[in-house]
Amino acid sequence: MGTTTSDIEKAAGVLRAGGLVALPTETVYGLGANAEDPAAVARIFQVKGRPPSHPLIVHIGGADQLDGWVQDVPPTARLLAENFWPGPLTLVLRRGPRVPLEATGGLETVAVRVPDHPVALELLAAFGGGVTAPSANRFGSVSPTTADHVRTELGDAVDFVLDGGSCEVGVESTIVDVTGDVPSILRPGGVTRENLEAVLGRPLAVPGASTVRVPGQHPSHYAPRARVVLVEPEDVPAEAALAQEAGHRVGVFLPAALAGTAAVKAHAVVAVPRSLDAYARGLYGFLRELDEQGCDLIIASLPAEEELGLAIANRLRRAAGPRTAV
Repeated sequence: MGTTTSDIEKAAGVLRAGGLVALPTETVYGLGANAEDPAAVARIFQVKGRPPSHPLIVHIGGADQLDGWVQDVPPTARLLAENFWPGPLTLVLRRGPRVPLEATGGLETVAVRVPDHPVALELLAAFGGGVTAPSANRFGSVSPTTADHVRTELGDAVDFVLDGGSCEVGVESTIVDVTGDVPSILRPGGVTRENLEAVLGRPLAVPGASTVRVPGQHPSHYAPRARVVLVEPEDVPAEAALAQEAGHRVGVFLPAALAGTAAVKAHAVVAVPRSLDAYARGLYGFLRELDEQGCDLIIASLPAEEELGLAIANRLRRAAGPRTAV
């Protein structure tokens, strides 16, 4: 990590000029543009190959800056912001006048959050406005967690890359809809359902499908080049062997419970960390690693859907897409 004050000032200038800046957050690297500049926002969609109906998240420097970006902030939203901002939590609220419809996919709601990364916060302070910043990768592919990932995938399509080191959380933010009477989790992420429920004092629903369009919930998303197949944990070694015998270059996510007890026939094996924090932090890097080793098929299983396991399972399901089921 080698970001300097001059780097921050240069990045802020790029944003003011309508350019694109890749910036680190605690979740993944974002592809940032001036949230109030429709032309700059439109360029994000062009560079990523992202459908224009797919809304973006607006990043701001603090909860005290919500005015103008959103309207009608309910007490539930203020409570969540007080407890989890800065941090990997995105709130869906009614769109304020500062947000162009280009940033919301035409919706009258907007997703907003305060990132928990010193470089991102320094950039937001220097820029003095909001930054729309989806993950800095081609639409639907594996999210970047290092600056090198961004450079490899997007190259000179990005005007400036701020290097803030490896992302600490490693999966995207949790998205919570607080526009209605009952809040609900639209996308599991870096803030766990259990943590949210502890603050709110009530259970939260996690809909299998939502009528609200939000980032990262396309049927196929977070996907490597290799096809991802999800099986039960105890079936991973056998399924890998069958695929290997069928001529595939197989990559395996070996469940922690099987480490040291199961012989696995595969081209490449990733031992899944026992810690869910470490698993989430490394997930996208593991997928990229198996791509780089030339795997055309990845055999994986889902973790228990508690704590960060819920977010990891969500990402693996999206990576597998509609082609397979557990």
